[in-house]
Amino acid sequence: MDRSWMNAHRISEEYEKGVSVFLQYVKENAKSVNGTYFCPCVRCVNQIRQDLGNLHDHLFMFGIIRTYTVWTWHREVLDQPTTLRGTNYVDEWMSDHLEDMIRDVGEDNFGRANLYDSLINDSEQQLYPGCSNFTCLSATLKLFSLKARNGWTDKSFTELLKEMLPENNTPPIRNYEAKFFLCPMGLEYQKIHVCPNDCVLYIKEFASPKYCPTCGLSRFKKKSNRNTADEGNGGAPAKVMWYLPIIPRFKRMFSVKEDAKNLKWHVVGRKCDNLLRHPADSPQWKKFDETFPEFGADPRNLRLALATDGMNPYGNLSRKHSSWPVMLVIYNLSPFLCMKRKYVMLSMMISGPKQPRNDIDVYLKPLIDYLKLLWEEGVEVFDSDAEQNFRLRAMLFCTINDFPAYGNLSDYGSHIHAY
Repeated sequence: MDRSWMNAHRISEEYEKGVSVFLQYVKENAKSVNGTYFCPCVRCVNQIRQDLGNLHDHLFMFGIIRTYTVWTWHREVLDQPTTLRGTNYVDEWMSDHLEDMIRDVGEDNFGRANLYDSLINDSEQQLYPGCSNFTCLSATLKLFSLKARNGWTDKSFTELLKEMLPENNTPPIRNYEAKFFLCPMGLEYQKIHVCPNDCVLYIKEFASPKYCPTCGLSRFKKKSNRNTADEGNGGAPAKVMWYLPIIPRFKRMFSVKEDAKNLKWHVVGRKCDNLLRHPADSPQWKKFDETFPEFGADPRNLRLALATDGMNPYGNLSRKHSSWPVMLVIYNLSPFLCMKRKYVMLSMMISGPKQPRNDIDVYLKPLIDYLKLLWEEGVEVFDSDAEQNFRLRAMLFCTINDFPAYGNLSDYGSHIHAY
């Protein structure tokens, strides 16, 4: 189906006919929820549902997302491959990007875990004897995509794996096994033990102690059937923080050609007319470039904003619980992209039930160490747009938070007291 109309002017006859074709396709194929469908206009970006009338109006008022050429949010699927190799989309992706994944993770670690051979074998093994359309890997990826898009429960997914395929099929037969099957393709995270009083993180020089060197509390939970003398000899940690290393994620972004190109937008694509539309137009940005010209000379160097605040993950206002996600926003991107969920990076989750207050600096130490490395030395990264390696550096441009969180981050007395 011709999609050239998506690049036409919104008042042209070509665009009008294209919108009519799209709406007809939506009406016939897309899944309706109370008469509403996902709207692909540049304001709703397939995240908000509209009825057909509003969807029609939005496409003319705001325009359609021009890169949305495969209407996956409206039940359009890629053409199924006809051979096991060559035209198979997942196999082509694997052959193009497997080496990049190994380079990002590190060849030594990847090799020790035998992940390279595992991924290669899974991308070549037939789903079941005689199947020419799917491999073991491509079928598992497809099923997980359907599970995520349609909200399948883990139980229903497990039952599907057990019942849909003939005997001697190769994919895992349980949801847990399927997740473990795909884990080499994901990004790592670290569970870091924390002192219950927020004194230290049990990493580096404190990796081995079983008691806090500051307050003396046990690193592990005390079981009711355990003697006091045995406390701290192992078991479940008393408190845990989740940390997601940022450098492998930056490498992954630059390994995608379109993302690598978008990360230079603030120099290549930004409109410079002395109007303040983006942080790159601010005096702070320009002052920094003047102070550190070597950093500003390479548009690929990243300017980051750190955002954090407490939230109650249980959705119950009567329950006192405050978990703190710490996120990074990449200001190299255009205003349209930098606040999109895809590009906002969750770097750590500080678990509750109490907020860290001024001890948040203890939790931020792993992230700060990575940011210092990116600022002082940089890391070797492959730019798939320029097709060359370069030294990536990054700096923390600003923070985004309300005044109570600002007080915790900066150790300032920002709380307002009423007298």
